[in-house]
Amino acid sequence: MEENKELETTTEEQASVTPAANNGEKKGLFLSGLIVGFAATLLIVGGIFIAFQIHNIMTMKDDVAAQVSYGEDSAVNAQTIKKLQLLEDTVKENFYLSEVTNEQLEDGMFRGLMDSLDDPYSEYYTAEELNELTEQTQGIYFGIGAYVSMDSETNLPKISGVIEGAPAADVDLRANDIIYEVDGVSTAGKTLTEAVNMIRGEAGTTVDLTIVRQGAGDYLHVTVERAKVESPTVKYEMLDDNMAYIQIVEFDDVTIDQFTDALATVKGSGMEGLILDLRGNPGGSLDAVVKIARKLLPEGMIVYTEDKAGKRTEYTCDGKTPLEVPLVVLVDMNSASASEILAGAIQDYGVGTLVGTTTFGKGIVQQIMPFTDGSAIKITISAYYTPNGRNIHGTGIEPDVECEFDAEAYYNSDDPVDNQLEKAKEVLKELMK
Repeated sequence: MEENKELETTTEEQASVTPAANNGEKKGLFLSGLIVGFAATLLIVGGIFIAFQIHNIMTMKDDVAAQVSYGEDSAVNAQTIKKLQLLEDTVKENFYLSEVTNEQLEDGMFRGLMDSLDDPYSEYYTAEELNELTEQTQGIYFGIGAYVSMDSETNLPKISGVIEGAPAADVDLRANDIIYEVDGVSTAGKTLTEAVNMIRGEAGTTVDLTIVRQGAGDYLHVTVERAKVESPTVKYEMLDDNMAYIQIVEFDDVTIDQFTDALATVKGSGMEGLILDLRGNPGGSLDAVVKIARKLLPEGMIVYTEDKAGKRTEYTCDGKTPLEVPLVVLVDMNSASASEILAGAIQDYGVGTLVGTTTFGKGIVQQIMPFTDGSAIKITISAYYTPNGRNIHGTGIEPDVECEFDAEAYYNSDDPVDNQLEKAKEVLKELMK
């Protein structure tokens, strides 16, 4: 995945875009991103299962070194402190390219400690980064409701999409609009995150954007009132032969109600079979995926975790609201974590048929531990397993019906065809007989 697209927050764009529904338009997935929750929220993110608990691990003091208990088993000892001081003095005295701040060096040391674990999923967050990640898991934020990415030709931020009904749509901002200035300040030389932070703000406040639009001939000046925006994470429609289609883009807090409404709508429209599209879904909230699984699965295990000491935590379904119609689940190499929990449980119980390609394969568990200064670490603590005891880390879930996505037929055709969706329809039609 490449970090080049934002919903006025720090997120990740899928490396490949999978079509949504075959309705004659070239539909792509909504924004997919790294999702992190708050206060005892359990998450599975981009293949990472996270238990987020608030711990006052340490009280930050001005003189940390004076309070360290040194020991032979500790990497933080008198010799380490002495060497760090030497390194700091040397860097500040000799580094040429820019001035070095204490905050910059401190963050670098903390990141370095986590990097030493050689685990891409264990890392350090500054207070600002943690706040951004916390907001994302909720699926609700305050801004203009536009997806923003960097334009490869101009290296300036551009609108890559807008949320229907959001402030950006109300003022007719469009995909590929280049954001030249924000409140009179040029975006040249700004990183994507810096540009996004310039646009975001409290609900009810306004932001002035200077836009360059192809064919407009001159700069466009637009004033947008920021508002509370809910990320659309579920899409649905009725297909032919009373088949319903629901796509879950990611598992945020808002996804539970969005999925519930979608399922109720297609049931009310005469659904006799369901295609559930999890392609490109990077994961999200464990609470969300468990509650959604309870609307589809029979009584029993949904997922369980085991830590280093062998402690097991189980998440179950009471079986009171099973789907009761034939089900096909679309998956691909970008279906990760929470998506794999749902797909794996459906496959283990035999209540649905998986169509597509092998999933991403992330079955490890992290815990986010915040410090009292607002920063935090995320560290791998355990693994998760499907109801039948499968740990899919590094292997993924193989579909019941293999079907590679035909990009040529979809993206380079006057009549685009989503061959995976067509295969799902074919499989579902047989199940509905």
